[in-house]
Amino acid sequence: MLNKNHTRVLVLVCLVLPVILIVFSLFVGRYDLTISDILSILLEKEKWLADPDRAIEYSLVYDIRLPRALLAFIVGGALAVSGGALQGMFRNPLVDSGMLGVSSGAGFGACLGIIFFHQSFMIYALAFCFGILAVLLSYMTGKIYDSAPTVTLVLGGVVISAIFSALISFMKFVADPMEKLPTITFWLMGSLSRANFQDMTIAMIPVTIGIAGIMLIRWRVNVLSLGEREANTMGVNTGLCRAIIIVCTSFATAGAVCVSGTIGWVGLIIPHIVRMIVGNDNRILLPVCLSVGGCFLLIVDLIARSIVSTEIPLGVLTALIGGPFFIVILKRTKGGGSW
Repeated sequence: MLNKNHTRVLVLVCLVLPVILIVFSLFVGRYDLTISDILSILLEKEKWLADPDRAIEYSLVYDIRLPRALLAFIVGGALAVSGGALQGMFRNPLVDSGMLGVSSGAGFGACLGIIFFHQSFMIYALAFCFGILAVLLSYMTGKIYDSAPTVTLVLGGVVISAIFSALISFMKFVADPMEKLPTITFWLMGSLSRANFQDMTIAMIPVTIGIAGIMLIRWRVNVLSLGEREANTMGVNTGLCRAIIIVCTSFATAGAVCVSGTIGWVGLIIPHIVRMIVGNDNRILLPVCLSVGGCFLLIVDLIARSIVSTEIPLGVLTALIGGPFFIVILKRTKGGGSW
């Protein structure tokens, strides 16, 4: 249990660390910029706009690096918060934000958008809509039996994910191998290489709705984590709470995935890391997950675009980092900790 001093330090770190990393990301890249250049661009925007010789530096900061850093933080935070909420609701540390099929559904929607449309907006819209549809189908499948709703929800998510994964494979099979197939493959591996403020705005709307909803009822996640019978005894409408959490996590995850592609492991390992630091109280856990998850994906994105000449897909790096790290976490927590 954290005391007041520890809580204040934790809040300060969660607020300051993202700002430091976002500012640091403005310096990382193959085009070197000095501290004075960055500060001048941020503080004297009109001056740099009026100088055509400095257009490259201005565009590099405002059109490429800054929106990419902000979007990385938004996506990472959304995935981590969603994963933490679902782990608490299902009382299962192996659940993440893609368990209910949102990632595979969004992937299928993106494949449709890439094959039949050329506009990025349609790709985002279809990815978001099919991500929500996949969760709805998983929920309906899980409602077939009322005896163990959390178990059947997970099983429904597995079934729907498998169906949409098969549809993705079919779309890759029929796609043009010279143009469409490489685009689909790269999207499914996850990337923020095309990030801009328009993408950030598109993602922010559903992500903000989802995260805000989760934060407002995060104390009820504590009640649900006690178990179905205990929660009903305390007078909590478990069905309604579970539906609200699923809707909010689906909005947050679908909003993130539709602009970034499929990025795994963030919603799985970040809640574990945070839980080892602050404990199982979701009133503290979920806000910290937002900060830590955003910072984690921001660091991964910096690595992805700086260690080699060509950019590494984020999904590849998160799996390479998350897999071994999760093994270490399982070893330290003896496979489950307090669950």
